[in-house]
Amino acid sequence: MSALTFSKPVLAAIHKSRILGIRAGTEPHRFIGIWAVVLGGRVFVRPWNDKPHGWYRAFKKEPRGRMQIPSGREIRVRARQVRGERLMDAVDRAYAEKYTTPASRKYVIGFATPKRRKTTTELVPPGSATHD
Repeated sequence: MSALTFSKPVLAAIHKSRILGIRAGTEPHRFIGIWAVVLGGRVFVRPWNDKPHGWYRAFKKEPRGRMQIPSGREIRVRARQVRGERLMDAVDRAYAEKYTTPASRKYVIGFATPKRRKTTTELVPPGSATHD
């Protein structure tokens, strides 16, 4: 677990919301909506499309960014790559448990494919210890 974690209210807001706003890197641009899951007090995200100019690649170049929770509050984050099959399996399950509508099913299944699993990213507060 990280040395620092997001507050319980922030984690609850992410867990409850269907969409999380994300802005990757330090350049100013709009927030985009993505799906996020909370697992064991940690926040995980996966991109649907790994585009050259998408948020995932931006975080690979510059791990700092911001997330926006439903209240509109912006929170600084640092992105870090996730490794480990057990953790990725747990993230798969968290997506399946959170996004349960018939329309969500296609995306939940898609997020569990190998190419999307390898893009699993954890959002942590700046200054958190690096770990796996």
